[in-house]
Amino acid sequence: MRLGILGGTFNPLHIAHLICAQEAHLQLGLDRVLLIPAAQSPHKPLDEDDPGAEHRLAICRLAVADDPRFEVSPIEVERPGPSYTVDTLEELHSREPDSELYLIVGGDVAAGLPTWREPERVLSLARLAVAKRRGTARTSIEEALRSLHGGERTVFFAMPRIGISSTDIRRRVLMREPIKYLVPDAVASYIGQHRLYGGATA
Repeated sequence: MRLGILGGTFNPLHIAHLICAQEAHLQLGLDRVLLIPAAQSPHKPLDEDDPGAEHRLAICRLAVADDPRFEVSPIEVERPGPSYTVDTLEELHSREPDSELYLIVGGDVAAGLPTWREPERVLSLARLAVAKRRGTARTSIEEALRSLHGGERTVFFAMPRIGISSTDIRRRVLMREPIKYLVPDAVASYIGQHRLYGGATA
């Protein structure tokens, strides 16, 4: 089985995340894509308006509840401490030893992989699947990965340019601006019902 892994803080998850998962699923022939919200990213501090990992986990589950291609895993939320990718991949590999893992990342993240904890172990556990989009040239990604054993197994897939960010969605909620069509309806409703991000809007 080909299992895609898309991690992030998902604060909140939005349609660009879902389109990225969909395109990886389609173009790489994946059987499933696992969305894994981080409890605490080791690469950046939590946002001041982070509603907490349990809310972010619930948002992810609502977003993909009716899509059999996608699943949500609480593996990082349930594990204490920073959410290191190598630890997650080790655990997934032990749970599904017969699955081929594909770690789905953006180009900017891929270029920074050498600075991660145990980057070569990451690449031995999963094939890196990079979303091609403007901002980070493929050549700079390949250059960054060249020194890492396993970097040569990296695959690329096309990702439409979608100018949506979690930061902007949080700002829109705070300013009482609509977020409909930027996130799934169930996510917009959840954010409003729980008054996340300092407001209540759909």
